[in-house]
Amino acid sequence: MWDILRCFRGRGARFRRETPIGPYVADFAWLSARIIIEVDGDTHATASGIQHDQDRDTFLRGQGFHVTRFDNSDVIFSEEAVYLEIEAALQMRLIPVLP
Repeated sequence: MWDILRCFRGRGARFRRETPIGPYVADFAWLSARIIIEVDGDTHATASGIQHDQDRDTFLRGQGFHVTRFDNSDVIFSEEAVYLEIEAALQMRLIPVLP
């Protein structure tokens, strides 16, 4: 995921890894743009993992963040689709993304 996010640096994106926000730690966050990217592994598919993610997303959205989640396998096997979804989130959130 880090390699994908670094592709957006030339467009002004400044993502940080493992960023504390309130009681949570975001996998990747661009604080000034209020964008969070989460990469979910197997533990997120359990009942407690799903509930934790819902609580976390509710908190983060309440703080003004846009949260986008990806499954680990998507990041590994569908890199282009992940890139395009992040690009769409950036376009909706704040910046024009040039080709």
